[in-house]
Amino acid sequence: MLRLGVLPVFASVLAGSVAVAQEALPTLLVGVQESGTVQWEIETIEALELDQKHGLDLEIRPLADSRAGQIALQTGAVDVILSDFVWVSIQRGQGNMVAMVPHSLAVGGLMVPPDSAIKTVADLKGKNIAVAGGPVDKNWVILQAFYNSVTGGVLADEASARFGAPPLVNELLAGEQADAGLNFWQWNARLKAMGMNEVLPAAEMLRELGVSEQPPLLGWTFTDATAETKSEALTRFLDASFEAKAVLLEDDAVWDGLRDLMGAADDQALFAQLRDDYRAGIVRGYDPEHVEAAEEAFALLARHGGADLVGEQTALEPGTFWAGYRK
Repeated sequence: MLRLGVLPVFASVLAGSVAVAQEALPTLLVGVQESGTVQWEIETIEALELDQKHGLDLEIRPLADSRAGQIALQTGAVDVILSDFVWVSIQRGQGNMVAMVPHSLAVGGLMVPPDSAIKTVADLKGKNIAVAGGPVDKNWVILQAFYNSVTGGVLADEASARFGAPPLVNELLAGEQADAGLNFWQWNARLKAMGMNEVLPAAEMLRELGVSEQPPLLGWTFTDATAETKSEALTRFLDASFEAKAVLLEDDAVWDGLRDLMGAADDQALFAQLRDDYRAGIVRGYDPEHVEAAEEAFALLARHGGADLVGEQTALEPGTFWAGYRK
């Protein structure tokens, strides 16, 4: 039997042992955009202690936006960020050796009011379209390519486009200052919850344009140097990430703790729409040898977006998807 007088010493030794064990865990610095939906997965990892389960000391660094993340990664301020496969490929082509593992398939789509006469992309001729991003936004390039394949026309010449931030696009559409809106999935979910209709998701446009399956738009992105020097920590993080994805895909209860982050604490319709659309974009597995969809999508974007979108590249750069991990 343990004597009471020994307890303080025992507790001190035990605490020291735990501290040593924690110090021994590999550390990974992950930059996360403060307003991004990626927070939902990170919150799930932390709430379920999946980082600890996988033996990882995970440190989260807040980022203002995607550009801030790219700078943080390139300067070594963080080990991992979320970025898109086109940026990763361009960087590799320029000699900046970064790679990624898929995180999300979600893109966006074309939205219209419930009483709109726009039923197909052919009906966009002569209409005003609010577009999230700029003239070389991927969704806009995809829509133009699809419009051309259906009508033979040039959408930029046959319709009026107004570019802006995602909230502005939704505001223009809701305020009847635009006939249609092209926005990112999470903003479209808000429009759906308001009763607006999606004419066509960008993923379906890609399929119609010959892309075999929905490509991974976003991925956990890191330098080749980090993949070499922090391989163990990176692998453990990716394992935790995929486990969180599986939970978010199957477990409704875990979503209740995310309502505030989702901005849907008091709106059940919006909450359900955001949850369901997020689930539709979850990556369920990863084999770096099976990246045909990304290669097809990149070639299409290069063909229709040109140098303004992809630089001088016409094909996905080898090594864009990290070969050191699979799930």
